[in-house]
Amino acid sequence: MAGLLDVVKFGKKDKTLETKAGITPQRPWQPPQFITCKKCERRATRNNWLKSLYVCPNCGYHQPIDGYYRLSMILDSGTFRELNEDIKAKDVLHFPDYEEKLQNQRRRTGLNEAVVSAYGKIDGHACVVCVLDSRFLMGSMGTGVGEKVTRAIEYATEKSLPLIIFSASGGARMQEGIFSLMQMAKTSAALEVFSRKGGLFISYLTHPTTGGVTASFASLGDIMLAEPEALIGFAGPRVIEQTIGEKLPEGFQRSEFQQTHGFVDKIVPRSEMRATLAQLLRLHEKNGGRRK
Repeated sequence: MAGLLDVVKFGKKDKTLETKAGITPQRPWQPPQFITCKKCERRATRNNWLKSLYVCPNCGYHQPIDGYYRLSMILDSGTFRELNEDIKAKDVLHFPDYEEKLQNQRRRTGLNEAVVSAYGKIDGHACVVCVLDSRFLMGSMGTGVGEKVTRAIEYATEKSLPLIIFSASGGARMQEGIFSLMQMAKTSAALEVFSRKGGLFISYLTHPTTGGVTASFASLGDIMLAEPEALIGFAGPRVIEQTIGEKLPEGFQRSEFQQTHGFVDKIVPRSEMRATLAQLLRLHEKNGGRRK
């Protein structure tokens, strides 16, 4: 653990967070823009989507959101410090067209990798937060994601801070083969050290959380939270149905199903996300800041 401060690089202050999250000062009037819900297919103005935190005003569907925007929803103003922003994936296997795809993803999303990690405070409570961003190769975990998540866990361990990870992923990144799968053990081992030292890990599952991410750090939380109707599992429903030759129950692998079967502790709508996390962190601090 020695020398962690040498490898943890802080980013710029939270004015950068607002910029990266697309939150800007008042703009001149523009004609209303409409967004169609992927679930109910009804339209609502962009302003209505913004007011509802990108939860469909008509049916309650939680639209996937980017990492910086989620951080801007939960962190106190002026407390955001990005960790290890410069870490990038490497084409270790020289997989055809992978490097070009990475460059395209970086240009399109403004991200270096599919996860944003940061130090910040939620209602005055210091913590480390990681957010997987499904815009970047469907939030898949390769060496870059594994390294950023591991360093965030190690930083939380070093500083005795609670850890929150928002998962949204299609699983391991196939272009990195076995190196991608190795990140499952790497992140899980870091969490084991964190847990032995009494750290609190809150795992927050969003749509979708599948594959190698589900099979590693996403399932290891001391407290397991999830957004409504998020798909949570290893293999997807279609793969399972084709394998077993049977129709799956209605709502199989959704948050509500997982809560009923004991995998998820609580389903937390996006509107209650910050308040719920603040309450958990407050209770943790009252307990001496260590998990019992």
